[in-house]
Amino acid sequence: MRLYAQTPARRSRQLIADLIAALLIAITVKFALAVRDAILTLAEPGRKAQSAGDSLAANLGDAGDAASKVPFVGGSLKKPLQSAADAGTSLSDAGRSLQDTVGHVATLTAIALIVLPTAVILVLWLIPRLLWMRRTATTRRLLDAPGGADLLALRALTGPQRPLASIPTPPGGLAEAWRRGDPDVVADLSALTLRRVGLRP
Repeated sequence: MRLYAQTPARRSRQLIADLIAALLIAITVKFALAVRDAILTLAEPGRKAQSAGDSLAANLGDAGDAASKVPFVGGSLKKPLQSAADAGTSLSDAGRSLQDTVGHVATLTAIALIVLPTAVILVLWLIPRLLWMRRTATTRRLLDAPGGADLLALRALTGPQRPLASIPTPPGGLAEAWRRGDPDVVADLSALTLRRVGLRP
């Protein structure tokens, strides 16, 4: 199966289409990653809250441990400090949860921004290319079959008429020459059909 046409004009168009598709996909990925990075900046308050909560919990925990060593009232002094340390831990957990949520949102957004445009690009670029590959393979098989050149010549006669002007017209016209099986006319007409799909005779 042929990936690119043999005729220069069609092959150039195919190469340009490939480059445009690759460029658009690269731009899509770059844009999606930039959006992801922008969303991740929203997690900064969560990082600060986690850091502050960890620091507060550690300091109050140390203070509670120190207060517990005070004779007679150590236990009473430790309880409120431990409660405050637990609040610091809750603040840290909330900051961590915010970071996780923002991270998930950023990742899902980036995936959506990559997958959806890329799918559209592939539909607009890949499907026509696959159809062309299938058509060229069918045309080539038809040419190689017995009587295939006659069928390709008939396709040229029943297709657009303007390209037929490039073929020398014998007496009686192209259709009549094809009916007679004129080898030159059949070869010219089948070559025209091949060129239409980007193949060389």
